[in-house]
Amino acid sequence: MKPVFAALIDALGESSLIHGPEVAQRATSYWDPSPTRAQAIVKPRDTAQVSAALAICHRFGQAVVTQGGLTGCARGADTTPDEVILSLEWLNAIEAIDTVAGTARVQAGVTLQSLQEAARERDWLFALDLGARGSCTIGGNIATNAGGINVLRYGMMRNLVLGLEAVLADGTVLSNMDEVLKNNAGYDLKQMLIGTEGTLGIVTRAVVRLHPLPATCQAALVALRSFEEVTALLKQMQRDLAGTLSAFEVMWNSYFAAATVPGGHRPPMDRTYPFYVMLQAEGADPDTDARRFEGLLEAALERGLIIDAVIPRSEAERRALWEVRENFESILKNRKTYLYDVSLPLRHMADYADSVRERVLARWPRARCIQFGHIADGNLHLFVQPESDDADHAACDEAVYEPLLPFGGSVSAEHGIGLEKKDWLARSRNQADLAVMRSIKRALDPKNILNPGRIFDT
Repeated sequence: MKPVFAALIDALGESSLIHGPEVAQRATSYWDPSPTRAQAIVKPRDTAQVSAALAICHRFGQAVVTQGGLTGCARGADTTPDEVILSLEWLNAIEAIDTVAGTARVQAGVTLQSLQEAARERDWLFALDLGARGSCTIGGNIATNAGGINVLRYGMMRNLVLGLEAVLADGTVLSNMDEVLKNNAGYDLKQMLIGTEGTLGIVTRAVVRLHPLPATCQAALVALRSFEEVTALLKQMQRDLAGTLSAFEVMWNSYFAAATVPGGHRPPMDRTYPFYVMLQAEGADPDTDARRFEGLLEAALERGLIIDAVIPRSEAERRALWEVRENFESILKNRKTYLYDVSLPLRHMADYADSVRERVLARWPRARCIQFGHIADGNLHLFVQPESDDADHAACDEAVYEPLLPFGGSVSAEHGIGLEKKDWLARSRNQADLAVMRSIKRALDPKNILNPGRIFDT
């Protein structure tokens, strides 16, 4: 047995270490069912054990990769045979929910859905929401600065984190579990760690903001003729719903038609419209919110801004509409698919989307370029399915990212850089930015053991 493994077992107990053939029994990730390749899996039970494990790995120079729900889209949690996985699956306690101040103290392995449900039971809302809610973890959401469908109203994960506990590469514990919104006492270290994909420290616990649970929820799926009408509808709804608009999800026809083929979702309306928007507003007045929401949609229909609409009349119908947008497994099934997550100014979105589609089809005439996204925050998702044996990821990356950069876009809106996008990071960030990033990495992780090779090579 390797000395590092013996030290880990001595510190954490034999049940906390998986090594040998058992490691390969785990899938690499949600996206990749192939067996995990790693030397071992370490499963600490608390922050003290995370600290002990990292101190040992630091002493031996052992590379460590953090894993949570394994739903990340940038291969940041994929491992090589010489790395050790540090899994936070046992750090899964919701420690406290403060129903007076509206905060929750949670461990990093808590799933997003578990926290949402626990908050809802106490008449509070944890506002982050995304399709992987049942498996993604709060630690992973923090590490990638997750966004999701409610960014328009509540912001990204960094807007929802009040306090943070993390363990640095040498085992040092930074515990700033603040429960207050305002704290200008020196550097805000938690913000330095959020979105760094576990390369500077491993998040173990957090204090997050809750919001009062809305009393009403109105939703609708609408169809439009052009992207200009999509943006006009967004502006109108933001203005006339007086801050209650929480989600505005746009689906190009390429997405909606692909999601509603036989074997996929039942189409809730005609499948031939150019654009579809799933929008949702959450308010406080049961007597007027529904009337105002439906009145705005009726007026938009009368003016020809929207050309069709479906308004759910039950929670089951609302969830069925959201499933069209959130559950895209039928699109991905049995097809080679490259996933992309970019951001750019909204005024350039239509031109960029058209440019990518033209480039993809010029390279692979039988390809499918499927486009959808949060849009209101400038976030576009793309699935590129080349439908060609000569397709490769690098060529597809070029088709997607090259036209993005002149528009001032980013190669990652909310999924991070991981291993998959690091070759394009230098095209999205200037050299001064990268130099500062590398200097921070060297200062906090001089032996480069924390998620090495993710984001950039030191």
